[in-house]
Amino acid sequence: MDKYLVTGGAGFIGSNLVENLVAQGNEVVVVDDLSMGKYSNIAEFVECGLTFLKKSITDFTFMQDLLKKEKFDYIVLLGAVASVADSIERPQETHKINMEANLNVFETVRKFKLPVKKILFASSAAIYGNDPELPKKETSPVDPLTPYAIDKFASERYAVDYGKLYGLPTVATRFFNVYGPKQNPESPYSGVLSIIHNCLLNDSKFTVFGDGEQTRDFTYVKDVINALMLLLHDDRALHDVYNVATGNQTTLNDDIHAFEKAMGKKIDIEYLPARTGDIKESYADISKISSLGYRPDFSIEQGLKKYVQAEDGIR
Repeated sequence: MDKYLVTGGAGFIGSNLVENLVAQGNEVVVVDDLSMGKYSNIAEFVECGLTFLKKSITDFTFMQDLLKKEKFDYIVLLGAVASVADSIERPQETHKINMEANLNVFETVRKFKLPVKKILFASSAAIYGNDPELPKKETSPVDPLTPYAIDKFASERYAVDYGKLYGLPTVATRFFNVYGPKQNPESPYSGVLSIIHNCLLNDSKFTVFGDGEQTRDFTYVKDVINALMLLLHDDRALHDVYNVATGNQTTLNDDIHAFEKAMGKKIDIEYLPARTGDIKESYADISKISSLGYRPDFSIEQGLKKYVQAEDGIR
């Protein structure tokens, strides 16, 4: 049995990872201030031995003491303000969460020589910006357009280069548009697919910013969890960064139609001008993580069907 720390573990991706880790019999500690996550996402796992600590990762002294005391085998850094718009509105506050808090973890492990098997930092495809090269490779030009993307890239580089400089077992991921169960549609930070799902459920209007022809590489959360587990436990995944996606692009309009098909109903759409900082086209080259054995299991149609079944209680 291994001991895991998951920051942001009550959030969307975090709670899906926690579910997997608990099911495998691991000891899991979650640190989350619930500013974005929901306790209900992990409540059932607390009964199975999960330790939940409602604290902010920006409480550097608390985090340092926790790391020194618990001596985790694996550390997964998912805690973040996952909102481009919020980072533009509050760049300094979000910087502390999205960058400084991660550096504090790396520094604590380094300074106190903690016996960690792997530290994984979750970065984002947002770091690629609007550079026209497609598909996005890990070697593609980086052009972060917002404080959110800047902080993700900075933390990613700290993860990789702290590992190289100080001998820490680090790895980083770049997530591409993850969707699935436990994504909160009421949150202003929510992914677009959970908002579409909510609009379909409530027969409410869905707003598209732009013409709907923007492309994304939507990745079902179960594929993301499989990628995380692979990168955490494969010794080859060290001091490097990996795209986590499907390797396929679909337009937002196509995704809307696929969702309508999965739920058997139409959605009322309002088109508005594109927003500042929004990226027009994005999809991933996943050959690097595929070389380690990663294979995404879900197409957008398959993933949306599973998502609808999970969220609507259909088994």
